[in-house]
Amino acid sequence: GEGDAGGCPPLEGAVLGEVVTRFPPEPSGYLHIGHAKAVMLNEYYARRYKGKLLVRFDDTNPSKEKDEFEENILKDLETMGIKPDMVSHSSDHFGECEKLAKKLLAAGQAFMDDTDQETMREERQERKPSRHRAQDPKQGLELFEKLLKGADPEAKKWCLRAKIDMASDNGTLRDPVLYRGNDTPHHRTGTRHKAYPTYDFVCPIVDSIEGVTHCLRSTEFNDRNAQYHWLQGAMKLRTVRIWEYGKVNFVNTVLSKRKLQWFVDNCAAGSADSAVGKGKVDPKSLAVEGWFDPRFPTVQGCVRRGVTMQALRKFMVMQGASRNIVWMEWDKFWSLNKDEFEPSAPRFMGVAAGNATPFKLSGGDVPSMVGLDAASRTVPSVPSDPTSAPRAMRVSDQVLVEAEDAQLCKVGDRVILLMWGVVEVTKVFTDDPKNPGKVTGLEGVRQPEASVKKIKQKLNWVAQTGDLVTAVVKEFDHLITKPKLEENEDFVDFLNPHSTGSMPMLVEPALATLEEGQVVQLVRRGFFRCDKPASPEGPLELVLIPDGKKSSMSSLSTALPHH
Repeated sequence: GEGDAGGCPPLEGAVLGEVVTRFPPEPSGYLHIGHAKAVMLNEYYARRYKGKLLVRFDDTNPSKEKDEFEENILKDLETMGIKPDMVSHSSDHFGECEKLAKKLLAAGQAFMDDTDQETMREERQERKPSRHRAQDPKQGLELFEKLLKGADPEAKKWCLRAKIDMASDNGTLRDPVLYRGNDTPHHRTGTRHKAYPTYDFVCPIVDSIEGVTHCLRSTEFNDRNAQYHWLQGAMKLRTVRIWEYGKVNFVNTVLSKRKLQWFVDNCAAGSADSAVGKGKVDPKSLAVEGWFDPRFPTVQGCVRRGVTMQALRKFMVMQGASRNIVWMEWDKFWSLNKDEFEPSAPRFMGVAAGNATPFKLSGGDVPSMVGLDAASRTVPSVPSDPTSAPRAMRVSDQVLVEAEDAQLCKVGDRVILLMWGVVEVTKVFTDDPKNPGKVTGLEGVRQPEASVKKIKQKLNWVAQTGDLVTAVVKEFDHLITKPKLEENEDFVDFLNPHSTGSMPMLVEPALATLEEGQVVQLVRRGFFRCDKPASPEGPLELVLIPDGKKSSMSSLSTALPHH
């Protein structure tokens, strides 16, 4: 409805029930959060006006496209809850594109050109027409047929250009290229075609043919809008309205598919050696796993890092269809994301495995546990919500606490074992000859009746039982260190040598059955998403979900040093 529009104003010329929008991804990479804004805006308007959303694969460049990318784009759309009314391909319309190209040639509105790329670039900058601009349409058609057939090696040097306006201040109107030869087999049509239309040529044609009423594109296409309208007019196609919105950029993040492909190709653990930038960081040391790496801004990377699609949608609708290009801090997004699971994610206990300190308990309800390896008590899965589902929590007369917490305990101190109750410390052991002063163990007495008020020390802990689970906790940071790269700066010079870290933790036995994608909170340590469930092949792997805070709330050791 109109009320939840956020920054999404009404579409000009929209008729209820007749609006058709489209999202045209090129299958040359996985979807990233920049694409998420595009597809969510298109979907928002299609649904708001009870119209249709088309997803069209812009498969016009066989050199960069793969089935793998197309399959993953469809998977990503499903993850985002996007259900298109129709899925098509630009390649479905190559026959029509060829016919329309011939019409332009016959009408003297296009010509064939064999000027090399470098000279063509210079001529366009100098507004100097090509020597072939006044070509006879008949000759142009013959050359175009040869280009399409691909048999004549000489014909491959030629391309088709529109004849618009070489004197224009708008560079995109200076006779743009509409068709190029390419022998690379196409991932759908194989070797049927030997020349392919450019995106700029296909887009106005297929938008018109497929019934698109509103073409939503980001403001970086601003100059190309005049070209889009000229082409539709020259080919006598139904006109489509263009509606512009500002691109979303995130600090410390590369959204270019070309740059993300560089990370995939050069930064995997086993990649061949590649040039080291000015920052002296070996790309291989980043150990990038692929397009789904949790440090990637791809939908799949974001999901592994703990992004919820509800938060992503809220965030994008808040950005809305504004034409301003925004540079977003990740903090705002993470803080919004945290709101999605804070009320419902079950709370569990875990302690760093490295120096976990034993704490022997007696008194209160402890004697009934002595000698049992599986004593438990019932607690609400979200302590702040008494209506949350109850769960069993393992307890014992011997628990493990964080080394940093044990170090602060003195005899006579009262501490709270969170989700259990008050304990008075009766003994502190410092019997490590190599580390005088280091606390190696504690003893204490449970005080079930004691009030928790005024007690500052609150400890996370785990019962030291035979079925304790060892988990690997992973934490991630940005792949590049500079928030905004200037035009002349190379991202390879700003690789972050500390973008990933991991550490072992001992966690409650209940987490042995955690499934991939489930989110839990480890008390005092943050929210984590299960990246890999525990299995005979390997331990439980948990990814720390950022919460938008600049530094950790607690003094506990972490997998990555906090900034």
